[in-house]
Amino acid sequence: MNEPSSTPRDDSPDARASRTYEGWISVFESSTDFEADLVRDRLDEEEIAAVVLTQRDHAFNLTVGDLAPVHVMVRPEDEQAARALLDSVQLTDEELEAAAMAADVMAPDAHGPSDEARLDSGIDEISLSVPEDEDDEDA
Repeated sequence: MNEPSSTPRDDSPDARASRTYEGWISVFESSTDFEADLVRDRLDEEEIAAVVLTQRDHAFNLTVGDLAPVHVMVRPEDEQAARALLDSVQLTDEELEAAAMAADVMAPDAHGPSDEARLDSGIDEISLSVPEDEDDEDA
């Protein structure tokens, strides 16, 4: 695991547009939800707001490689910090094994089910209010 698996950095306008959704930018792409959740949690630890955008078909639990990507999305102003964090030196297998062996398997979950759902949805970072109609002001 020497190279980071974040989205390749082709910064052409077309490539950037394909990694953008409603103003959020993809900084990591995977074919599994749990890998994206780990990345999202790591960004959250550094107080970088991130949401998981999955294009997988959960009804049939199908994973079709590149046809069903799972993205970790951040706001444009957090993109550089997120990429720097994800591209930083990764832990070795020995360090990961030591951390896993030292973990308390009986420890309570870091988040309850409702908090986990809130983090997964990104509801704290989006507005569900109805946009104001600019035409009404002119009338």
